[in-house]
Amino acid sequence: MAHYAFLDENNVVTEVIVGRNEEEVVDGISDWEAHYGEFRGQVCKRTSYNTSAGVHNNGGTPYRYNYAGIGYTFDATKGTDGAFIPPKPFPSWLLDEETCGWNPPVAYPEVDPEDPKMYTWNEETTTWDEVVVGE
Repeated sequence: MAHYAFLDENNVVTEVIVGRNEEEVVDGISDWEAHYGEFRGQVCKRTSYNTSAGVHNNGGTPYRYNYAGIGYTFDATKGTDGAFIPPKPFPSWLLDEETCGWNPPVAYPEVDPEDPKMYTWNEETTTWDEVVVGE
């Protein structure tokens, strides 16, 4: 089973579907990206369900950096086959060119296993704020 993402005119993912495996030939059709794209009238790109941040979850070959999701952008200039880049979570965050994911300008605080704390990003101050529970 393979997954395919449909792109709008700005290369933003509008839908992801399950489709035919790339090696399947049915009624003479073998280029499933082209077939689904022509059928839908949108550009279609295959995406790997098992790829995240440029790593294949099962030890295989990563494909297009991230599994596509609605709102992701396809950048054909990244890597050999392009990359699906998730929406930028905050204006201050920076694109990691190696993973095609977003990083905060300040690293997440180290967590003490003896006293674990959670933090949330504060875009206004560009800092991590401790989440205080029960107050």
